[in-house]
Amino acid sequence: MVHVAGTNGKGSTVALMGAMLRAAGHRVQAYTSPHLVRFNERVRLTDGEIDDGTLLDYLAEVERTNGDEPITFFEATTCAALLAFAHDPADFVLLETGLGGRLDTTNVVARPRLTAITPVAMDHQDFLGDSLGQIAGEKAGIIKAGVACVVAAQQPAAAAVIADRAATLGSALHVQGDAWQVRREGDQLIYESRTRDLALPLPGLAGPHQLTNAGTALAAMELLGDDGPDPVALAAGLRDVQWAGRLQHLTRGPLVEALPAGRELWLDGGHNPAAGAALAEALKEWRAGGWRVVLVAGVLATKDAAGFLRPLVGPAAALRAVTAPGPAIPAADLAAAAVAAGFTDVDAADSVAAAVADLAADGARTRVLICGNLYLAGDVLARNG
Repeated sequence: MVHVAGTNGKGSTVALMGAMLRAAGHRVQAYTSPHLVRFNERVRLTDGEIDDGTLLDYLAEVERTNGDEPITFFEATTCAALLAFAHDPADFVLLETGLGGRLDTTNVVARPRLTAITPVAMDHQDFLGDSLGQIAGEKAGIIKAGVACVVAAQQPAAAAVIADRAATLGSALHVQGDAWQVRREGDQLIYESRTRDLALPLPGLAGPHQLTNAGTALAAMELLGDDGPDPVALAAGLRDVQWAGRLQHLTRGPLVEALPAGRELWLDGGHNPAAGAALAEALKEWRAGGWRVVLVAGVLATKDAAGFLRPLVGPAAALRAVTAPGPAIPAADLAAAAVAAGFTDVDAADSVAAAVADLAADGARTRVLICGNLYLAGDVLARNG
């Protein structure tokens, strides 16, 4: 079992690990959250997403066993997922934390084969603490005594807390920039560690931030030793990986079909300031390639809208605000926040379709990016087929 925590990139890293392991012929299970369209996305068995009947059977078993004791939604669904895994023989289980790590329901696993921590940033402060160090302490709660941990590049405050936790428990850290490095050279991903140098295809997930996620996955594969995929399987996994709602190019459906020639539609569920900064780097590459970049944004009321939007000022030429599903910031208020963040071409729209049509009407070679939260990403995927 590989247990993964972090603020951003957890799901992408799990998807990359799974793609590499499956390319090597391994039977792999995965538990991720949240889902975008169907709950079944969260529980992947060796032959694909769990089916409705099997899921309902295990949820009923959890309910019977739990009786009248208090239990949360995530606790119940995690128990159902682990029951499903127990009845489906596999070589590897990839387990993503839901929130934090130390007190996360997935942390019932006493001794995973490996742990991994993706970049830690400010998010969910109402649950995890109001400083980067406190949040990192919660994420580092998945580190186990004597179990190696792969760590992506971190801000100094987070790195120090993770290192202290590992030292206390006697866990060997394999940290980006020390034990391993990853970079892009042309159309190749270069991975270097103390024991191997690899030139591989770029990951099938778009955006420069996916290099770090790919490097984290590759470092994990290396630590699996003889069970880790060979370079051929690593390359296949990098090329073939899929993870919906993460800088995803939408190529079909009514929203796409309504676009004039020369326009593209993209989708991303990132929602915190670190995600905004990562998106900004991707948009800069798009602009350098001659694309006009515009945003359709919807943000939850519990999120730092200004922090998410501020890095996108400049890389994006315009923004249309929509009211996202869930407890979201109203479109008019989000538009005002975008103006305060520095956007000048801003308006509120009644729907995603209206916003996309408005932005795509002005200028050929335009990429429209729908962004701001995973609820919005899921709604777009469901409505767009």
